[in-house]
Amino acid sequence: MADPKQEQRDAFRADDPAGGPLTTDQGVTVDHTDDSLTAGERGPTLMEDFHFREKLTRFDHERIPERVVHARGAGAYGYFQPYESCAEFTRAAFLQDPSERTPVFVRFSTVQGPRGSADTVRDVRGFATKFYTSEGNYDLVGNNFPVFFIQDGIKFPDFVHAVKMEPHNEIPTGASAHDTLWDFVSLQPETLHTIMWLMSDRAIPRSYRMMQGFGVHTFRFVNAQGRGTFVKFHWKPKLGVHSLVWDEAQEAQGRDPDFNRRDLWDTIEAGIYPEWELGVQLVPEEDEHSFDFDLLDATKIIPEELVPLRPIGRMVLNRNPDNFFAETEQVAFHTANVVPGIDFTNDPLLQARNFSYLDTQLLRLGGPNFAQIPVNRPVAPVRTNQRDGFHQSKIHRGTNYSPNSLGGGCPALADPDTPAFRHLTERVDGHKIRKRSPSFDDHYTQPAMFWHSMSDWEKQHIVDAFRFELGKVNAMQVRERTVEQLSRVDHGLASAVAEGIGVAPPPRQETPRPAPSPALSFENNKGDGSITTRMVAVLVSDGVDAGQAEAVRGALTAQGAIVEMIAPRDGEVAGAGGAALAVDRALPTVASVLYDAVLLPSGGLGSGDPLADDAALRFVENAYRHGKAIGALGASVPALAGLLPETVTVASNGGDPVADRGVVTCAEPTAPGEGFARAFAEAIGAHRHWDRPSLRR
Repeated sequence: MADPKQEQRDAFRADDPAGGPLTTDQGVTVDHTDDSLTAGERGPTLMEDFHFREKLTRFDHERIPERVVHARGAGAYGYFQPYESCAEFTRAAFLQDPSERTPVFVRFSTVQGPRGSADTVRDVRGFATKFYTSEGNYDLVGNNFPVFFIQDGIKFPDFVHAVKMEPHNEIPTGASAHDTLWDFVSLQPETLHTIMWLMSDRAIPRSYRMMQGFGVHTFRFVNAQGRGTFVKFHWKPKLGVHSLVWDEAQEAQGRDPDFNRRDLWDTIEAGIYPEWELGVQLVPEEDEHSFDFDLLDATKIIPEELVPLRPIGRMVLNRNPDNFFAETEQVAFHTANVVPGIDFTNDPLLQARNFSYLDTQLLRLGGPNFAQIPVNRPVAPVRTNQRDGFHQSKIHRGTNYSPNSLGGGCPALADPDTPAFRHLTERVDGHKIRKRSPSFDDHYTQPAMFWHSMSDWEKQHIVDAFRFELGKVNAMQVRERTVEQLSRVDHGLASAVAEGIGVAPPPRQETPRPAPSPALSFENNKGDGSITTRMVAVLVSDGVDAGQAEAVRGALTAQGAIVEMIAPRDGEVAGAGGAALAVDRALPTVASVLYDAVLLPSGGLGSGDPLADDAALRFVENAYRHGKAIGALGASVPALAGLLPETVTVASNGGDPVADRGVVTCAEPTAPGEGFARAFAEAIGAHRHWDRPSLRR
C-alpha cells in the first residue's frame, strides 16, 4: 500500500539531490571553500568574497528559538492502523478502515530542560503524534502522565516560570529539585496529583518504547449523526511499561546523556520497530456528571475500573528522520489541529493550549507558513486564500478572497454533503465571571488513590524521590508547607518524607482513602514478558568458555534480545580452548545502568575469580541492587555466590538451572541447555526483582 507521506517525502528529496559539486545558495558552483579571498597571502579578507559572506551569514542565522518547554526531543515516522471501524462514535476517516495505514510522526521529549540537557532526568515526557490523514493533519499532543499540574491555562506561565531554571543563576538544568517549583507546588494543591506521578518511577522511563502516552484532556468524538461522546486517549506500549530507578537515571546522565534518544534510533535502525496500542475511554454525553470529579479537570483521571479502555488501533514507528533539524526540530504540533469527527470540550487548560501552540509556532518557525515545511505538510490537498508572509514557498495564482466570481468561486466552500469539519452543536451560556466550578475543588482524593495503588517498592521509590527533591530546597518553610500538603494525601507518606528532610512530621488528620486503581501500578503493566530489545551484557575475558557464551547469546538473540560481549579491553579475547571471541564494548566505556541483565559465563572475566576486577564487581553489584536479572554458569557460580546474600539460592551441582528472585545459575561447566536460557529469559522479561535481600556489603 502506497504511503502518501513517503511519496511526498521522495518528491521533496528529488528537489535536493545529494550528488554534484558544491554550490552557493544561488546555484553557483564552488571549487574552494577552505580559504577566504584576501589581498595577498597574509592580507585582509575582501568583502567581494560572496561565498565567504554567504557561508558565514547563513551560519550566524541557522539557529532558531528552541521550544520554551519540550525543547529536548527525539522523533520517528511510522503508521497507525485501526482494528475496526469506529463509525459508531466518530466519523474521523482514519478510524474507519482496518486495512488503511495512516502515516504518523511522533516526537518524544522532556519538559523542563533545554536542548542540551540529558534524557534521563526526572521529568514529564512529551508524547506528541501527528497523523497525516486524508482529511488533514490531526495532532494528538500528550504526555506520559494522564494528568497535568494545573487546571486553568492562565496559570501556565506561572507554572513554567516556577519549574524552569531559577532566573538568577539558571540552575538547575533539566531538573525539578529546587525552591521555586516546590514553592509553587506547596501553594497550589491542584498540582499534587501530577506531583505524585512525577515522584514515581513514571518520570524516569527505561525507554520511549516502554512508555505510556496520554491525551491528558477530555476530548469529544462526533459521529456522522452529530452525536458526541467524551473520550480520553491512551497509548500503551507493546513491550510493557518500564522505568529506570533513580540511581540508574543519575549515572546514565554521565555515561550516556542521549540514553533514550539513542535507544529509539538504534532499535529502529536495527529493524526492531516500537509499537503502541491506542485505547480510548468513552463516556456518553449524558453521563458527563456521573463521577465524583469533573471530566473537564485536567488534573484528574477516569479510573479504568470505572471506564475500561477500549483498544481501537495500533501504531508502529519504522523510520528514523533524515535530518534532525528539518524534521524533529521543525515539527509543529498544535492541540487545535483536529479533523472531522474529533472536537474539543470546555476544559479551560485545553482552551489555553489551543491558543498558545499556534502562537508559539509563529515565533519559532518564522511566520505563518510553517505548515509548508515538509514534516508539517498535510497529505490532504490544501486550498486557502492565505497568501504571502515569511517563507512562502508556493506561487499562487488567481484571487485570494471569498466569495469571488473572478476566480470562478474557487476555492469553493464544501457543500452540506461533504465531510467538512463541523463543531458539535451545543448550547453554551453563562455570566462572564472569573471563578472556577466547585467540581474542580477536590485536590487530594486522586493523589491518595495513586498512592494507595502503588506496590510497596513503588511507594518506597516515591518517598525517596520526595526526600531527594525537597532535600535540595533551601527554604525550610517550603519543605514544611509541602509536607503539610502531603499529609492531606496520606499521613504515612508525609511522615516518611518529613523524617528524611529534617522537618517535623505533621499531626495526623483525616485523609481520603479511595479504592486503589490497579492499572496505575507498574506491577500490572509489565507487558507479555517478552525480552525483545532487552539489553544483555555478557562479561568476558581471556579464558572464558567462548562456546558457552555464544550459545547463550544465540538463544537470547533468537527471542529478540540484544546481547553484547563486554571485556576489559576492546578487540578480541581468547577463549578457554583458544577460540577468539569478538568484543562489542570495553568495560570502562559502559555500566550496568545501560543494560537490562548481566551474564557471567564460565571463566567470566578470567579463569580465576570473575569478580576480581573492580569494574566487573561494580557492574554485577549494581545490577543486583537495581533488581535486574543476573545469570552465572560453571566456574562463575561460586564467585557470584560469594557476593550474594546467603538467602539467595544458587546451583551447586548438576545441569539443571536454579532461579531465585531473578538470579539464575547453572553449575554445569559445558554449554548450557535450553532450560538455562529459558529461565534466564523469564527473569529478564520480568524486568525487575524487588523482593531480593540486600547485598552482604
